[in-house]
Amino acid sequence: MKSGIKLLTMLGVLFVALSQAPAAHAQATRTWVSGVGDDANPCSRTAPCKTFAGAISKTAAGGEINCLDPGGFGAVTITKAMTISCEMGTAGVLVSGTNAIIVSAGASDSVFLKGLDFEGLGTGIAGIRFNTGALLVVEDCTIRDFRSSNGIGISFNPTGTSSLLVQRTTISHNRDGVSGGGVVVAPSGAGVGKAHLVDVTSSNNFHGVVALGATATVEIDRSTITGNAGNGIISINGATARVGRSSINYGASAATSGNVLSFNDNQIFGNTPDTVPTLANYH
Repeated sequence: MKSGIKLLTMLGVLFVALSQAPAAHAQATRTWVSGVGDDANPCSRTAPCKTFAGAISKTAAGGEINCLDPGGFGAVTITKAMTISCEMGTAGVLVSGTNAIIVSAGASDSVFLKGLDFEGLGTGIAGIRFNTGALLVVEDCTIRDFRSSNGIGISFNPTGTSSLLVQRTTISHNRDGVSGGGVVVAPSGAGVGKAHLVDVTSSNNFHGVVALGATATVEIDRSTITGNAGNGIISINGATARVGRSSINYGASAATSGNVLSFNDNQIFGNTPDTVPTLANYH
């Protein structure tokens, strides 16, 4: 009898201990990557992962991935609300022949990308490709050399109602010989895309900024659009683009094309030709 009671007591203690232990695969709200990390690690600060793809499965929805040191952290597909913030140094996403970061998140999810350096090696497709989600914020990034067929720096193609904010970011050398661009806002299906670019440089792409489709709206503020092979800003198929306090210069084609509206405080020079946008309405 005593041995039976002792066994039951031990089983009870074991049950309590197991019920109070954390889940073996619990996701953290903050994870870390390092150039000398390992994706087999839990992605903690003392045991970081090697890649963004390795860290994302260990990061809770709404959580954040940070970089401990400079490194190349690879391509990743983001399927939930998340922040990737690596403003402490050079955090590279270097790819060849593919997209660097794809955002296919939930309809109410917000994704923040900060302090990243995207390199397409001349064959990359898009630095950032957005498919679904409520909001994408890109801050303090550099995106360059996505020059496959129709290579694009930021390809914003929402299938729902989505917003894009790009701040303090340089987007350059994204194109093949006859197509592509720096930022392309082109909703698909029933999608609605609203983009705001502020303190952005779009240089030496094919088109600098593209708005495509009746449900695409782009606002450009305090930005520089320079040296592009096509149009500086182009609006196609009923899209609307508005630009203020910006410079559009040294383009090999027209400064603007289509339904591009201006607040009459821009600098437009050295393009072929220096087209004058329509005066935007003030409210």
